[in-house]
Amino acid sequence: MGRRGDGGGIRVSDRTLATLDGVTRAYGGVPVLDGVSLSVGAGVTAVVGPNGSGKSTLLGLLAGAVEPTAGAVRYAEGGPRSRSERCVGYLPQRVPFRDGFTARETLGFYAALVGGDPGGALADVGLGDAAEKRVEELSGGMRRLLGIAQATLGDPAVVVLDEPTSGLDPEMRERAFRAAARAGDDAAVVVSSHDLDLVDAHADAVVVLRRGRVAAVGARDRLLDEHGVDDVAGLYRAVAGRSDDRAPAAAEGEGGRSGGEAGDPDDGSVHVPGVSDR
Repeated sequence: MGRRGDGGGIRVSDRTLATLDGVTRAYGGVPVLDGVSLSVGAGVTAVVGPNGSGKSTLLGLLAGAVEPTAGAVRYAEGGPRSRSERCVGYLPQRVPFRDGFTARETLGFYAALVGGDPGGALADVGLGDAAEKRVEELSGGMRRLLGIAQATLGDPAVVVLDEPTSGLDPEMRERAFRAAARAGDDAAVVVSSHDLDLVDAHADAVVVLRRGRVAAVGARDRLLDEHGVDDVAGLYRAVAGRSDDRAPAAAEGEGGRSGGEAGDPDDGSVHVPGVSDR
């Protein structure tokens, strides 16, 4: 269970680990995100919003996988462990793990790049018993858990998880969110999700996107009080569930496609997931 923030902003710790300052990202001249400013600290920050609202683009910007059209993304000069580098762990919607390698071997490859203990990372997400299984033998839920383990290798200060529960059964969704919440004990974990019940149970802070802009942001409990609702589902309906909430045509498709906004030139590109040192 994540810690609940009590402040007036999105941060749930005293230390800001990542900041978006007036960030805009456009594709084909159409802004998918428009002037977004927010900061994140240790704990779990959930990003929610309708399809096409800019969730995947926001997470890609935080991870350093997407460059802003305007504005800036900044990271703290070190993390909770006073590391000198700016290290971000990233789980995109599509994780192209290669068949033929075991779960331990797969994480060993990434550990060689960023450090960390593959066996410990597998145990942290509940895959200790599956360490010697080949990737192609893992279920969809186990692959997502492997992706979370990959994104948290090397103890990054910021962990970005794009729809880590997508396509999973209820038990696996809960396991995935619990794994993400554990990483938030000493890192800033930013996760996009349509599973509002799990967001309600585990998120310290919530960002609600609507038509590419921040419609609400802050500590979960404070937002519920401000909007007079009992849970995150009620907050979503109050802030983003309006009948005129339609994204621009070029931005539609988020969530309906497996990886980013429609119109995103990076959609379908090949990159090394899980690691972004920016």
